[in-house]
Amino acid sequence: MASTQELIATAVERFQAEVPALAPLKLIFELELRGRGDVQMFRVELPGPKISKTASTADARISVEVNRSAFNRLAEEGHVADYRAAFESGQIRVQGDSGIQKLIAQVVERHEQRARTKKVH
Repeated sequence: MASTQELIATAVERFQAEVPALAPLKLIFELELRGRGDVQMFRVELPGPKISKTASTADARISVEVNRSAFNRLAEEGHVADYRAAFESGQIRVQGDSGIQKLIAQVVERHEQRARTKKVH
């Protein structure tokens, strides 16, 4: 089984591979993984990703909270649509800079529109 930091790297790389427009984005975010009575905090720096375990990240523009079991599933086999569904159902919660949130949402939405257009033709 991969370490948590390896899973985070895998999740970021898979997401960026599916939405390449996000690959050059320079961003530091805090990732909070909630398990059974356990909370793990990570600082993730993009591009990279550079991942470190930390208690709190003062330089993070965004904070992302994810249930550990949902994160494991998404990291190993999730696609952009799965991340969107997890966000919409509340399994992923995001706080912080609304401009960054909107930017990522717009890029993902455009990616999904292009994917739908390719399937139609």
